[in-house]
Amino acid sequence: MNINKLAKSTAIAAVLAVNATLGMADTLRWASKTDPDTMDPHAGSSAPVLSFLNNVYEGLVRRGRDMSIEPSLATSWEPLTGDNGWRFTLREGVVFQDGAKFDAEDVLFSYNRASDEASDVRSWFAPVKEVRLVDEYTVDFVTKVPNPLFPDSIANFMILDKGWAERNGAELPARDAENFATMNVNGTGPFKLESRDPGIKTVLVPNASWWGDVEHNITEAVFTPIGNSATGLAALLSGEIDFIQPIPLQDIAQVESRDSFRVLEGEETRVIMFGFGHEHEELLYSSDVDGSNPFQDVRVRQAAAHAIDIASIDRVLFRGKIDGASQLVPAGISGYSDANSTRPAYDPDRAKALLVEAGYPNGFSFGLKCPNDRYINDEALCRAAASMFAAVGLNAELSTGPVRDYWPQLREDDFDMYLLGWSPGTFDMEHPIRFLMSTPNSEKKLGSWNFGGYSNQRVDELLPSIQQEIDPATRQSMIDEVVAITQAEVAYIPLYTQPLIWASKDNINLTQRADNFFMLRWVTIN
Repeated sequence: MNINKLAKSTAIAAVLAVNATLGMADTLRWASKTDPDTMDPHAGSSAPVLSFLNNVYEGLVRRGRDMSIEPSLATSWEPLTGDNGWRFTLREGVVFQDGAKFDAEDVLFSYNRASDEASDVRSWFAPVKEVRLVDEYTVDFVTKVPNPLFPDSIANFMILDKGWAERNGAELPARDAENFATMNVNGTGPFKLESRDPGIKTVLVPNASWWGDVEHNITEAVFTPIGNSATGLAALLSGEIDFIQPIPLQDIAQVESRDSFRVLEGEETRVIMFGFGHEHEELLYSSDVDGSNPFQDVRVRQAAAHAIDIASIDRVLFRGKIDGASQLVPAGISGYSDANSTRPAYDPDRAKALLVEAGYPNGFSFGLKCPNDRYINDEALCRAAASMFAAVGLNAELSTGPVRDYWPQLREDDFDMYLLGWSPGTFDMEHPIRFLMSTPNSEKKLGSWNFGGYSNQRVDELLPSIQQEIDPATRQSMIDEVVAITQAEVAYIPLYTQPLIWASKDNINLTQRADNFFMLRWVTIN
């Protein structure tokens, strides 16, 4: 993804909604591969959860059609005077869907809840030292050091009603279990939860008490997860659903050839990558290596990187629609390292030589874990990669399954190598450094998605400076150093930027954002 492509992708919003009118309202029926596995915005930080819940919960700030930060439950924010951090002025007159008043107590409660060890989003608050209530509608987020990115970093921090959560025993999120907030919702957003049948159907209806300007004309929104791509496409073309995200790339021509349907194409800000069990002392799924982990040798990780033929993956699986990635954000994102823009060359001979140097002339077997319902062509990608690995002597035992089972497996260190996609919530390289490259540290709320336990002292030292540096050149030089370190150590194998391929009936006007979030508040049906 280059800057022009990113601009095109994020600007699609302005084009698609131009002809919409708030005329006759109707039911919207939409589908996606992955069902959100919780209704609790602090119990899951995956895009399917955050995208869905942004329709019913709200934060202090939000992202607009062009991905820029704009006011939501806060009307304004400004740097603190005499301290590090930010002061947020809250919107008055807002009520939750049950009629309870929104105020600063709900912000403090939600911060404490979201930053707790039980939360899946606690890394968002690693820079925060304390939160102070100034008055009923003013809140200070005090940071440990100056943090110019902080407002951008909390665009998906959603606010719960303190009283509702306490009355229903949901004071803390239930990340690996369930509580009342897992299945029930009480937000301030434009839609509210009408019914929830996990894995089958979830129904949203407009929130009549919403404070914002209504731009949609939906009376009901019915979401159905459809894991099988062929089934999903058939449902669209038969009229059972109105919109689906994504569709297989090979089906684009079929949709475009049909009257009354259209395809929406763009590029997501998500980089797909392979990760390693860096801290694992031995492989879990090897039939010929016992008591050690060859992936702890950088030469073995380099061999794996040189085994991947991105050009063939692009041609066979993605029909020329992906850009190979050299780092954990695509080109065009703030902090992208132009100085380190070259990805490892496809070189199977070099891969074999590196394995010989590392003491594995005959290669070895290992386990590769992948989801089959999270990313575009995820299972097919892993099967192709397994074949490429095998060609150099890295014999992958591939295991695939639904994402509802996949995330717990990664959290439990049940892998040798795994597939991950990452979209930076701040649209800045600092985000994956904090979440994916920092040494996991529960106390500091760092590295919460660094499943393999990658650790480099210099990267850890540089992160606080990157977070507070305001001089662009100085900051970029530090980011360049981090990218150079993580590339040399093959912390991950970045593969490509994921394409956005949506399809809908042509009477549906919607916004395709570059983060792959689907916002119902911008949908109209002609």
